[in-house]
Amino acid sequence: MRRLAILGSTGSVGEQTLSVVEEFPDRYRAVALAAGRNVEKLASQVRRFRPELVSVADAAGAEELRRRLPGEGLAIATGAEGLDAVAVHEADLVVAGLVGAVGLRPTLAAIRAGRSVALANKEVMVMAGALVLREVRASGVGLLPVDSEHSAIFQCLSGQRPEDLARIVLTCSGGPFRTWPAEEIERATVKDALAHPNWEMGPKISVDSATLMNKGLEVIEARWLFDVPADRVEVVVHPQSIVHSLVEFRDGSVLAQLGLPDMRVPIAVALAHPERLALQMPRLELARVGQLDFEAPDRKRFPCLDLAYAALAADEAAPAVLNAANEVSVAAFLGGALGFPWIARTNAAVLNAHLARASTPRLRDLRDVDEADAWGRACAREWLDASGARA
Repeated sequence: MRRLAILGSTGSVGEQTLSVVEEFPDRYRAVALAAGRNVEKLASQVRRFRPELVSVADAAGAEELRRRLPGEGLAIATGAEGLDAVAVHEADLVVAGLVGAVGLRPTLAAIRAGRSVALANKEVMVMAGALVLREVRASGVGLLPVDSEHSAIFQCLSGQRPEDLARIVLTCSGGPFRTWPAEEIERATVKDALAHPNWEMGPKISVDSATLMNKGLEVIEARWLFDVPADRVEVVVHPQSIVHSLVEFRDGSVLAQLGLPDMRVPIAVALAHPERLALQMPRLELARVGQLDFEAPDRKRFPCLDLAYAALAADEAAPAVLNAANEVSVAAFLGGALGFPWIARTNAAVLNAHLARASTPRLRDLRDVDEADAWGRACAREWLDASGARA
């Protein structure tokens, strides 16, 4: 029986992880769950999975959870300390399914406590890839990618020699605005941006997919996860989302991982590695798919992709600054305070402001990451206030 701790249990990745646990109750047990403010959903998960420990955002949430679960005697932690408590709880694997910068600290806590990590929280590697890898090597734990693209690369590289790798090709659907003219994208609404054509995802990652910032963040993540320079990580648009990513080797051969767009597959790969679980789900029938299309991303309509490459080429702090700006701009868009095109404009302005600074920061420890993150958020808010950008 493999014991799992899940950071972000009420989110998309968390829920799908629990669906895999439910399908294989003889193999997995969810022993610790960290949620945010969705106490109702967490209460339902507690009744189904009987964890030993849960975490919620604050004391009010903890009180509400106790009211919903009278007599359970459940251990409940709160806040950032609660996330850390779940991360270091006695488990065989920590599923890092939080969204955004909030996931960095508990993921590092898990690694330092000797817990292997199934990583779906891409911002962890975007903000502090070099630091995280140092901690992984020092602790000797496993770091297994859960993003469908990085899981595909992980599977394609299994059993291969690192020196034979020529390049990585990340695929992306192109998001909901792939075929929209630029003038229509300018008027895109929150509802439009959340209507992803292939995947069921949370609001933040759905907006990132619409801007292609998500793919930019994945480029940064791939650079660190697979220890390859950015110029050997490419992006291709693949609208069907059947080919999840590809790897080219120095002899010219290319391996690809294919499958229906269902996050349970990469989750199961991480949970069972090196085994494969017999998931009960529809199977890929290529004859029914009929056609697989590929095209270059339109960098003019979707400038966020190039911002990620620019951040990687700059200094160690630049990706953390860019990620911080993006979190601020996406939150403003989702809150109705910002028009869609201003997401990319804000991100570009903040990154350029960082690059104009005299220093070229290195990330020596978590404090440096926190400083870069805080600077990026403050700069984004100041720029939005000064520009008068509104929805």
